[in-house]
Amino acid sequence: MRIFVTGGAGFIGSQYVRSLLSGSHPGMDNWSITVLDSLTYSGNLANLDPVAENPRYTFVKGDITDIDLVNDLLPGHDAIVHFAAESHVDRSITGAMDFVTTNVLGTQTLLEAAHRHGTGRFLHVSTDEVYGSIDEGSWPETHPLQPNSPYSASKASSDLLALAYHRTHHVDVVVTRCSNNYGPYQFPEKVIPLFVTNLLDDEPVPLYGDGGNVRDWLHVDDHCRGIQLALTKGRAGEVYNIGGGTELTNKQLTRLLLDATGRDWETHVTPVADRKGHDRRYSVDISKISTELGYTPQQSFTAGLADTVAWYRDNRGWWEPLKERASLAVH
Repeated sequence: MRIFVTGGAGFIGSQYVRSLLSGSHPGMDNWSITVLDSLTYSGNLANLDPVAENPRYTFVKGDITDIDLVNDLLPGHDAIVHFAAESHVDRSITGAMDFVTTNVLGTQTLLEAAHRHGTGRFLHVSTDEVYGSIDEGSWPETHPLQPNSPYSASKASSDLLALAYHRTHHVDVVVTRCSNNYGPYQFPEKVIPLFVTNLLDDEPVPLYGDGGNVRDWLHVDDHCRGIQLALTKGRAGEVYNIGGGTELTNKQLTRLLLDATGRDWETHVTPVADRKGHDRRYSVDISKISTELGYTPQQSFTAGLADTVAWYRDNRGWWEPLKERASLAVH
């Protein structure tokens, strides 16, 4: 089995590649992986160092919008797992073009190549943000898409394109929509690694608005297990939500991170103006993937967060250059 993984040098993609090649998924010992990644600011080849010498791993630097490159590389692969995306909401608000180009046109390039070459399953990794915001209850996969940011709108567009290629061209598409991921190797512009690394440096963290926005937290290990279940057992043309089962306000999350790093609220939390169009609450219903594919989150949030904080504490050499490279505001 040969798998074509886009965005495999990013946070979630690299976790998937490392886990697959390390034997974390039983029965996959003979699977090989080709990673295509353009290594933009958030792509980091160091994320794949643990598998760099594995004979079942091949890395190609390139862009998913490069039609000729994709068509050269894809033949001979049995499936595509499509992680590659621009994913930071704040960046999409200040400049949406890269998000439309990568998330929409890049996905269309891959879908067209999969159709042309008769590639097997196309696993499209998406986000719960396509649903918009929900005051109570949880979204099933049938909920209308109501994205509120340029990022989530670009992901909703790519979801619809993928499902359209299934209905029109019979491409074997499965879409997954995950809640907020956390874990090691996450680029330090997202809230948990940004807050943790700031706090480790005894710097304040920026808390949007009243801190009451609610997110469901999913450990990247659990997410990758859900993706693998959808890849191997999911039904063509279907969407599967993948969640972690831990809902927290941003204020609650901030308090946990302060406690984990030994910092205090008064000195280390700076309220900032709320993000434009900031969704109030996300919550996905995971009954479909649980019933059909046997998925349940296995990582407790308490243990997962402690391990994540410890990883950033022990791996300054990984994240310090990334914060500088991205010109992130750490005050």
